[in-house]
Amino acid sequence: MAATGTDTDGTTDGTTDGSTDRDRFMTEYLAGMPDSLTAQAAPVDGPARQAPRAATVDSIALGGQILGADGPMRGWVTVEGGVISGIGSRKPGAARTVATDGVIMPGMLDLHGHPEFNVFAPWEPPKSYLNRYAWRDSDAYRSLIRDPQNQLLKDLPTGTQLRYAEIRSLVGGTTAIQGASLRTQGRTESLVRNVDGVIFGEHRARSLIDLPSGPTSRGGDDLAHILDAIAANEVDAFYVHLAEGRRDNQRSVDEFDHLVELGALTPATVIIHGTAMTHDQLGQAKDAGAKLVWSPQSNLRLYGETTRVLDALDVGIPVALGADWLPSGSTSLLAEMKVARQELAHQGAEVSAADMVAMVTSGAAGIAGLGDRLGTLAEGRVADIVVLAREADDPYESVCGSTPGDVELVLIGGDIAYAREDFATALAADPQDPVLEPVLAWGRRMLLDTSYEGRAADGSTPRLQQLRADLTSVYPPVGPIWA
Repeated sequence: MAATGTDTDGTTDGTTDGSTDRDRFMTEYLAGMPDSLTAQAAPVDGPARQAPRAATVDSIALGGQILGADGPMRGWVTVEGGVISGIGSRKPGAARTVATDGVIMPGMLDLHGHPEFNVFAPWEPPKSYLNRYAWRDSDAYRSLIRDPQNQLLKDLPTGTQLRYAEIRSLVGGTTAIQGASLRTQGRTESLVRNVDGVIFGEHRARSLIDLPSGPTSRGGDDLAHILDAIAANEVDAFYVHLAEGRRDNQRSVDEFDHLVELGALTPATVIIHGTAMTHDQLGQAKDAGAKLVWSPQSNLRLYGETTRVLDALDVGIPVALGADWLPSGSTSLLAEMKVARQELAHQGAEVSAADMVAMVTSGAAGIAGLGDRLGTLAEGRVADIVVLAREADDPYESVCGSTPGDVELVLIGGDIAYAREDFATALAADPQDPVLEPVLAWGRRMLLDTSYEGRAADGSTPRLQQLRADLTSVYPPVGPIWA
C-alpha cells in the first residue's frame, strides 16, 4: 500500500495518517490474509465441521423442485453424514423426510464483502465519487462509518460484528462469504463458511484491499508472500480490489496495468469490482485465467456507474456476484441478484435466470476454487442446501424473484443452521436442542443456530438477541436483519 498522499484527481489514497483511531479503522478495513496462515491447519477428511450444530437425524431427505447439476427436476435430495448421498425421483424409505413446494438449491456464495461493516445502517452517499480513495477519505464517511467502527472495535469483544453479519448472510440463504477480517475470523471455521479463511480445514485463499505501490513499499511483503504461495500451488484464489472507480478516472484505469507490473495477474487472481477496466483489459485478465466478482449496487451508488459486464461476458471471463457491504451495497445476495439483472438488461446483455443463479452457486464456487465441494447439488457433495418458497413456475426465475423472507431452510454441512419451526421439528435429532434460538423473521417463526465456533469463554452461546443488544448499546442505529 502506498504512503498517504494526494492524487492527481485531488483525492488522498485513504491510507493511515498516523492517528490512533484511523489506524484502528484502517487496520480492520484493510485486513487481508497474509502468508502467516499458510500452514495453520491440517486438512480434514471429508466435509466435517469442527463443532456440532443442531444436528439432524442420521438420514434426512428434502422433497421438492431440485436445482441439480443437470438442471431442474422434481424429486428428493437425501443427506447422510453431512453429504448428499442421493438425488432421485423416488421418496427414500429409510430417511426422515420433509416435502416442500419450494425450490431446493445449493447454498449461495457471496464472493465480495466486508462483513464486520454490515452492522451499519445503509449510507446515502452525498455525491458520486471518482474512486474508492475519494469516499474513503470523505468527512461524511468518517463520521457515519469510520468513527462508529472505531468505537465498536474499542468497546465490544472481537467477533461480535462478524457474528451478526454472518447471521444476516445466513438468513438470506448465503452459506459462504468472502472478506472477513483475518483477526476476527481467526484460525477456525465460522458460522457461515469464509472462503478466504479456513475452510474444510485448509486455508487456500488470500485477499488484499489495496495493491502496494511497489515491491518494497508498504504491503509489498504481503503481496510477495501471496505470489509465492500461488507459485507453490498453495493458493487457489487471490481476491484483490482493483480499478474501483469511474471509467474517466485515470488512476482507476491504470490500476490493472499496475497489477500486471507487480506480477499479480495470475490464474488464481479474482478481481473485485473492475469498474474502470476496459474491454481489452478484461480480455487480458481472462487470457491469464483470472476471474471477476461484480458488486453493481455499491458501484452504482458510489460512482454512478458499474463494471461493463457486457464486455466481461463478451471476452468470457468468469463472473460471480458479491453484495459488498451494507453501507453502500445490497441488504442480501438475493437483492444484489436483482440489481445485477436490471443492470445487465440496461447494458444490453442477454443473461438467463439460470445463468444468474450460477453466478451465486456453481460459477461462484468455481471462481473460489471450491467447485469440487460447493455450489452444486450432486451425490457426494457437501450438504450446504437452501430451500426457498416458490415465487414463479420456473425454478430459476423463482430464485431470482426471491427475498430473504422466502428462505425456509438452510443446512450447512447437513446440520440445521436456520429453519422453519416445522422443518426443524421434522429433521432435528433433538427439536428442543438449546442451540436453536426462536426468532421472528418477516412475520414467520423460525429457529436459528448461532452456536458454531461462537461459544464465549464461559461456554455460552452468543444469541442474536444478545448480539443485537451489545451492538445497539454502542451504536444505536445498527442495520436490522429482518428488513
